Amino acid sequence: MPLLELTDLDQRIWDEELADFVPEQVFDAHTHIYRWAFHTDPEKESGPYRAFVRPGFDDVSFEMLDECDRLLMPGRHVERLAFPFPFDNGCDFEGSNEYITAETKPHANSAGLMLVHPEMTEEHVETTIRETGLIGLKPYRLFSTTGDAVHCRITDFLPEHQITVADRHGLLIMMHLSRTDGIGDTQNLDDLERLTQQYPDAKWILAHCARSYSSWPIERAGDRLRDMPNTWFDTSSVCETDAVAALLRTVGVERVMYGSDDIPVGILRGKYISFGYGWAYLSEQNHSLNLTHCDPRMTFTRYEQLRAMKRAADAVGLSQDETKAMFHDNAVRLLESVPRPS
Repeated sequence: MPLLELTDLDQRIWDEELADFVPEQVFDAHTHIYRWAFHTDPEKESGPYRAFVRPGFDDVSFEMLDECDRLLMPGRHVERLAFPFPFDNGCDFEGSNEYITAETKPHANSAGLMLVHPEMTEEHVETTIRETGLIGLKPYRLFSTTGDAVHCRITDFLPEHQITVADRHGLLIMMHLSRTDGIGDTQNLDDLERLTQQYPDAKWILAHCARSYSSWPIERAGDRLRDMPNTWFDTSSVCETDAVAALLRTVGVERVMYGSDDIPVGILRGKYISFGYGWAYLSEQNHSLNLTHCDPRMTFTRYEQLRAMKRAADAVGLSQDETKAMFHDNAVRLLESVPRPS
């Protein structure tokens, strides 16, 4: 039995809406490669991650990502930036980083990031980067030293001694912002302004449109984002057209990159929705909506995200070359800017 199956609904969405939009060459700037065994919580089978990491996707390899891409984006050649899944309540960091290294190293046009914990020393991060050839860092807010993953600040889960390593070597930092307003939060903006100026050779990727699942945080950040030249943005998981359009208008297409959030999020059936000043993931399992008036089936989160990207591209008026840059060229240029060991 295949890992994923397309329904007639999925096929219609691809054929009628997406096939003419997604270029032949794709660089996916936000993917996960992991093993369920790296989640060391003894209660993990009844924990929150099991709903996302369903059986069949316990061990995710580069080849599995390729298999998903062949099904969901047929005829496209995909390279990627990949990093471990940041399991909370028990994570094997060493095993995760060894695995991401082994999986990405055979693919010369792809690359991996090191999963970091704030307790890792500068020397440990430096040594791991040097020995593995990973080209950047993946911190995560759930590892915050404050114990508060919702309200913590950037340096609570990415200490400056680790940013120093990224700056020294021109590395990438895949940043999933905390705080309820994401990029619209004044403290996040203050911290990013200081850190991007103080460490100008570190290259920040602000994941999920700078964790803006609707337009208002990006619009609020506005001019301040434009003035941070060493920041880039991936579109992973963002399913609202106005959020993607606001990002394109605010920072320009040359700093925006496609990301799938596979695996697991991009291949789940559902979408992120925004309301008021909030947002949430809507899935087939977590709603009680009366859908007798329509086709009640859901498609992949990745397809909902691609639909949002297409509508945003149309709204902003992206050219074919600009669309190609968003899906491929921008990420390739960014990765090529990272010095590699000779």
